[in-house]
Amino acid sequence: MTDHAAEPTAKPPIRLLIADDHPVVRDGLSSMFASAPGFEVLGEAADGAAAVRLAQELQPDVILMDLRMPGMDGLTAINELARLGVTARVLVLTTYDTDTHVLPAIEAGATGYLLKDSPREDLLRGARAAAKGESVLSPSVAARLMNRVRTPAPRLLSQRELEVLELVAAGNTNREAAARLFITEATVKSHLLNIYAKLGVGDRAAAVTEAFNRGLLVPRTPLVE
Repeated sequence: MTDHAAEPTAKPPIRLLIADDHPVVRDGLSSMFASAPGFEVLGEAADGAAAVRLAQELQPDVILMDLRMPGMDGLTAINELARLGVTARVLVLTTYDTDTHVLPAIEAGATGYLLKDSPREDLLRGARAAAKGESVLSPSVAARLMNRVRTPAPRLLSQRELEVLELVAAGNTNREAAARLFITEATVKSHLLNIYAKLGVGDRAAAVTEAFNRGLLVPRTPLVE
């Protein structure tokens, strides 16, 4: 006689909340996960504030969080979720893999970081891993983190590059920085391009932010008066 009571019960589905400001992306992700076995999409949010509100209301297992959204962005939302004690795992799903975006998100408490162009199976596998509390990183993000660990921060920028970046951080234009350092504006631009490449960023604001994150810059007066 078969003991039916001993048969294993089906696992409850992984409950998802999708936060992205693009309706097409939300619809695509929602359809993909809803059609995959073992997932249930509880709701969608178009900005960080809505994501925080719905996370408290719906109590999902995993939140798929975009970073760049109007109003409250994804990074602010991750910090707010941690402050409120929301237990949902956050899986960042974005198009950006620069250090400026990756490191703050992970430091804020994101369980994983995947790119939107990742294969479908990688996204599904990532969400399952995140639900278990396992770290999930796309290959390019993992490579950046490894490079961050291997690269000694103090040697990353030359002394002149640090001087340029300090002047930029203080609000100087390229022309003003050139005048203060007694170099040409073209040389300042060249230094900035080198800085962007070394820090893995694309503009001056991101370079300043990343330099402060890495401890390359500290609040102080510029080197050259």
